[in-house]
Amino acid sequence: MEEGEIEVDSIDPIGFPDITPELARESGFLGVLDLLKVAQHGRGEKIYLVRFRYLPPRRRQRSQ
Repeated sequence: MEEGEIEVDSIDPIGFPDITPELARESGFLGVLDLLKVAQHGRGEKIYLVRFRYLPPRRRQRSQ
């Protein structure tokens, strides 16, 4: 991954019914099972949807 920053847009609590095939694909996974294999930790009692975006590094202006 290149240099840059990650900016968090939102962190929202969700439930298992909110984890749809569409959400999984939008998140870069093949489907719900693929997402859960990567994202589930511990007992999985609390689920959060974290939306973020990559910000490329800003070009530095040369001082003259």
